[in-house]
Amino acid sequence: MATRRWLVFGGLALAVLVADQISKAWIDAAFVPATTHVPRAGLAAPTPVIDDLVRIAKTYNNGGIFGLFGAAAPVLALASVGVIAVIVYYHARSVRSGPLLLTASLGLLLGGALGNFIDRIRYGYVIDFVDMGLGDFRWYTFNVADASISIAIVGLIALSLLGDRPPPWRRVQALRSTGSTSEAR
Repeated sequence: MATRRWLVFGGLALAVLVADQISKAWIDAAFVPATTHVPRAGLAAPTPVIDDLVRIAKTYNNGGIFGLFGAAAPVLALASVGVIAVIVYYHARSVRSGPLLLTASLGLLLGGALGNFIDRIRYGYVIDFVDMGLGDFRWYTFNVADASISIAIVGLIALSLLGDRPPPWRRVQALRSTGSTSEAR
């Protein structure tokens, strides 16, 4: 079981990393930097994908997630090394007893952290390009790694709220197999 969990963890991390790096390379080669709000000289308008809801707006983010922390790419790259180590260590500690959702969340988190870490080391910034919103109400521009990190955080929050209880259908199956079906109702 532990080997399968390591494969899920590593496979998800690798899939996110590959998708992130390929999408960023394509966006960087095919699009010019764009503005998401007020037109500015030297910046293109975003390219609509799904009308105004989803657009491509290539930006170079030399800060943290959602552009926080200003031009801190070197510091964030160094911090990423520590975060990556903690993710792998935590997975190693929980691989035998933790729920599959924890394995999946940590794999997504690792893939996202590695994707943005590689950008910070290679370029000194992270390539962001997904621009979502309606009209002037826009979310921060993000990339595949950021989306993976956000999904992982939702998984970790769900685990913290629900604990490691088995899903209801598993509890019912366990009760049926012991002959205690009256308790499952």
